[in-house]
Amino acid sequence: MQSDCLVVSPGIDFRWDAIEGYDEAASQIMPNAWKAGTQTKLLRDQLAAMKDGGTVIIAPPANPFRCPPGPYERASLIAHYLKQNKPKSKILILDAKDHFSKQPLFMQGWEKLYPGMIEWVEASMGGSLKRVDTKTKMLYSTDDDDYKGDVINVIPPQKAGAIAHKAGLVNADGWCPVNQRTFESEIHKDVHVIGDACIAGNMPKSGFAANSQAKVCAAAIVTSFSGGTMPEPSYVNTCYSLVGPEYGISVAAVYRLTDEGIVKVKGSGGVSLREAKAEFRKKEAKYATGWYMSITNDIFDAFS
Repeated sequence: MQSDCLVVSPGIDFRWDAIEGYDEAASQIMPNAWKAGTQTKLLRDQLAAMKDGGTVIIAPPANPFRCPPGPYERASLIAHYLKQNKPKSKILILDAKDHFSKQPLFMQGWEKLYPGMIEWVEASMGGSLKRVDTKTKMLYSTDDDDYKGDVINVIPPQKAGAIAHKAGLVNADGWCPVNQRTFESEIHKDVHVIGDACIAGNMPKSGFAANSQAKVCAAAIVTSFSGGTMPEPSYVNTCYSLVGPEYGISVAAVYRLTDEGIVKVKGSGGVSLREAKAEFRKKEAKYATGWYMSITNDIFDAFS
């Protein structure tokens, strides 16, 4: 029986060298706002100062990155603000992917709530960024297309948090390989890595997934300390998104461990119905609040 182990949740950091011209200094002009604090306030202030008729550009990264539906939730809520305050404005999403989380549901919601306001350009159509110029506020794609915006939100490619790199917990891709049954590092024995920084099979990098991983990790540690046998783990993820204040959508999935790692259980969970009526969307928006309160209470009440 072991007597000590360490559990870390390093979160994410940015690959500042991934897009030419975009580094930490550039983020003071084109905020990423992917870590809460001064960056999110900067993006908010830029949106408030933008003239009506301006263009907001959001540039999400390729997978994997923290919170797969996040850029599209952001586009939705910025659109809600613009519709109320600056209705002549537009949002352009320049994506490094050809598909994104809950895409049909988001696009259906955009068409209904913000017709003509949001344009999405996938990677294969020139959405993936190659270079930015903070002086001219120009973006250049890998297809040599160029775009100019008034407010530009560049979300750069990501990697595990800095402490994971300093501790030698990452692989060549910049993420932390773990035993997906116990979340023990494959590099350093008795160190467990959970959350966005770890490689957890098909699980998304979300707070709900991290919470599920933490419970499996805790069970593994208790079992190891007691000399017992680790039970067969099960993992879950649930995510609600607001397209508007009264327009919610959701996705849920159950995961199991296989010889290929953590995979989604076929037929488990699912996404909101595309043909749902307005009342259903309104209820899902309400459920989103309950979901948020439930997960935060589950995480933080243990420490109160």
